[in-house]
Amino acid sequence: MFVDLSLNSILMTAGAFLIGWILSAISSRFSAKNRASARDPRDDRIRSLEAELRVAQSKNEKATAQAEQLEDEIKEANVGMEKRDNVISHQQSKLDGAQSDLKDSVMKTRELRVELTDRATENVKSEAKQRELQTELEVAQASTDLLATGVLDYSLTTEGDEFDDRKVNKGKDSRRASS
Repeated sequence: MFVDLSLNSILMTAGAFLIGWILSAISSRFSAKNRASARDPRDDRIRSLEAELRVAQSKNEKATAQAEQLEDEIKEANVGMEKRDNVISHQQSKLDGAQSDLKDSVMKTRELRVELTDRATENVKSEAKQRELQTELEVAQASTDLLATGVLDYSLTTEGDEFDDRKVNKGKDSRRASS
């Protein structure tokens, strides 16, 4: 081979390598403990920022979900309000129609009341006129009956003759009463 080395020197080199490796492992463990106790504050800040980022992301996801839910509720509320507005406008149109019908009915009722009042007045007047005519008819009938029976005599007589006529008429009345 390239160099002839004795077995002792190879074993010594291997032993020195092994001892060096063991010592470096021990020293790194001790230094790791020292490093762990004296960490860099920037590492702590990075870790806290990462934790805050995760919390903020979860809050963002929750807020996004709530916003979507609220948007859905707003859409439903808008649909409900549109339906309610449609119902209200329909009811308002019915109410307007009913009010116009009511106004028409009130006007017709007033006109009918005026007409009824006029007819009642005419009826009262015609009844009064009818009573007057009936009274006149009864008076005319009575006069006609009296003339026909001779109770009334419209002949031209003097005052003395009137007395005699009354006696004559009384006699005629008594004859009629007996017949």
